[in-house]
Amino acid sequence: MRQQHTASTPRAWEVEPAPGKAGGKGGNGLARYVVAAALARTADGGAVVAVVLLVTSSGGSGTLAGVLGACITAPHLLGPFVARPLDLARDGRKVIAAACLLYATALAAGVLTYGRAPAVLTGLLLATAGTCGPLLTGGISSRLPAIVGPRPPLRTQRRAQGWDVATYGIGGTVGPSLVAAVSGWVSPTVAALALALGAATAAGGVLLLPFTAPSHGGDTSAILRPGATLALMARTGPLRRTVYLTMAVALSVAALPITAVHLTKLLGVAPATAAVLTAAYGLGNLTGSIAVMVFPLTGDPERLMRRLALGVVAGLLTVIASPAFTVSVSAYALTGILNSFFFASTLAARTEYAPSGARGQVFIWVAALKITSGSAGTALAGSLTGVTVQLPLVVGLLAVSAAVVAATVETRFGGADEKRRP
Repeated sequence: MRQQHTASTPRAWEVEPAPGKAGGKGGNGLARYVVAAALARTADGGAVVAVVLLVTSSGGSGTLAGVLGACITAPHLLGPFVARPLDLARDGRKVIAAACLLYATALAAGVLTYGRAPAVLTGLLLATAGTCGPLLTGGISSRLPAIVGPRPPLRTQRRAQGWDVATYGIGGTVGPSLVAAVSGWVSPTVAALALALGAATAAGGVLLLPFTAPSHGGDTSAILRPGATLALMARTGPLRRTVYLTMAVALSVAALPITAVHLTKLLGVAPATAAVLTAAYGLGNLTGSIAVMVFPLTGDPERLMRRLALGVVAGLLTVIASPAFTVSVSAYALTGILNSFFFASTLAARTEYAPSGARGQVFIWVAALKITSGSAGTALAGSLTGVTVQLPLVVGLLAVSAAVVAATVETRFGGADEKRRP
């Protein structure tokens, strides 16, 4: 009898908290998710701008500004190695909330020590914040399935993913804009502290999200290590294609801000108007985010990724062929919209193709590889614009086209074998 009782008693990590503590599913859960994710991603999106403005406004060198800015962004590449605790945890919400609080503390300490302590200490504090960054982006996205439920209608699931894309759009647009406004009104330090406060507030929002019992059921030995997760992604066709399509598109659109500066000369407008082009791209991203939220994508994620990647190619071709500045502004905005659609399709792919026991790691692996590819695209654009202004965009659209062809061939000739896999 004692053994029976013990066997039937649910383990601590299998018990879902009462609705009042968990935050509830459905509309309330999604609303809390959007607020928490938007706050966290606004902090992550604006921090590097705040750091650069902090250094330059105080008379620091451009080199120091770049190094301290890199301390925030570069650690995102460590994402896969900080993601495993998310899959190991009994309650992943606590891991993400702790990351939000650590991010807020380290960012605030970093900006407050600047000019008052050695730059190395400031850099280490900012790097600590940057290391938490992947959990504020891909880590939070891995919580989304808990909100929509285990078997939601496709439209409900895609609409929730559309909201998620919108929070990325808000973070990437509102974050830098907020920093610029507060820096001009008060100071970059206050702007950075406002971002830190937002990240700390996000921690509370994350804890109010619905609880999901861990997929490992207490057997943490079943959770893959980062290298094993990457190997799983490489040998799983849908995930492999998600990765290289994501990387190809990231590489291509990373050239747009660099190209904007040189396009102004070609179009005969003032160099300062390059900001209008990059702003148009950012607003296009935000507009596309709202569009996929209101009109969720439908259909197979793989097919969507291939088609929308070709849409990005069309946007880049429009930028290349633009004969006038006003057309270029529209082309940048169009490319931003199409990139948001593509991003939404990759979120759908990660959600539907990632095994539950490694979902957090898969989300963050894809995000880290996307950042790496985007950084490579920026560096490549900087070296190629000296040859021809449009060359970086041509290389980018050729890379995306090649990735789409490879994915199509793989799907057509390898699909049957993949379906037979357990």
